[in-house]
Amino acid sequence: MQRLADDGLVTREPGRGSFVAEAPAHRRANRLMTFTQEMLRRGMAPSSRLLDRSISPSTVAEAQALDVPATEPIVHLRRIRSADGIPVAIETTVLVIGCADAVMTADLEGGSLHEALRRAGHDLRRGHGTIRAATATAEDARLLAIRHGDPILIEQRVISDPHGHRIEATESRYAAARYALDVAFDVEGPNGADGDER
Repeated sequence: MQRLADDGLVTREPGRGSFVAEAPAHRRANRLMTFTQEMLRRGMAPSSRLLDRSISPSTVAEAQALDVPATEPIVHLRRIRSADGIPVAIETTVLVIGCADAVMTADLEGGSLHEALRRAGHDLRRGHGTIRAATATAEDARLLAIRHGDPILIEQRVISDPHGHRIEATESRYAAARYALDVAFDVEGPNGADGDER
């Protein structure tokens, strides 16, 4: 029950019990849910438009993100992610070459990348990322059907397997008016420790 509560699927009320929670409006920042799962949970129909799916040598920045030698072949993937037909994000992903068979044959317009990777035996376990605000470029505006200069959120993340080997590095560019993240946090105490001292 605690795991369900942590995932936001139930609410726990002391003395009353546990109850099915309403679908959250936004993704929780401390958990990564696939875009497909997230939109289905919101009661929306997820879809993607594939802009690029290819294998080519990594750039220096891509090699650093995946912790592989520069120019090593990697998988490049770029999609527009939509909910109920409305574009929400431009997602650019690079993956280690060991994912090539799964990625190059998967249905990535109607299906989930992470589900395809799991079916192929890739265990995506831990990740870290950053989120920052920016303004839409001309390309962002065209692909997301927003105005040039509108606010966007940029999320950059890296996901590793249980052994710490990096599998995927992704940049997602979200139309800010269509996407947000919910954050749960502890209040830091006086000496940098968690606590309830005031």
